[in-house]
Amino acid sequence: MSLGSAVAIYFIVWWVTLFMVLPFGVRTQAEAGDVVPGAPASAPEKTSITRIVVRNTVLATIVFAGIYWVMVYSGWSIMDLPLPGQ
Repeated sequence: MSLGSAVAIYFIVWWVTLFMVLPFGVRTQAEAGDVVPGAPASAPEKTSITRIVVRNTVLATIVFAGIYWVMVYSGWSIMDLPLPGQ
């Protein structure tokens, strides 16, 4: 796997896992009991972007390590995946 391919795959994995990590640990304003006028009760009370980015980076690195291992050490590649209709 070339460096460019690895960076591109990691970038895609990072963005996909971001949407998985975003809802973890979020308290809504309704749960906190302090709904700001004009905001929906389901809006987050406060957001810790740093914590979300760190969690996401750790998860994405673990997922990428698995993908890297499969592609480099097991001998599988994207070409080995079955395509629809074949």
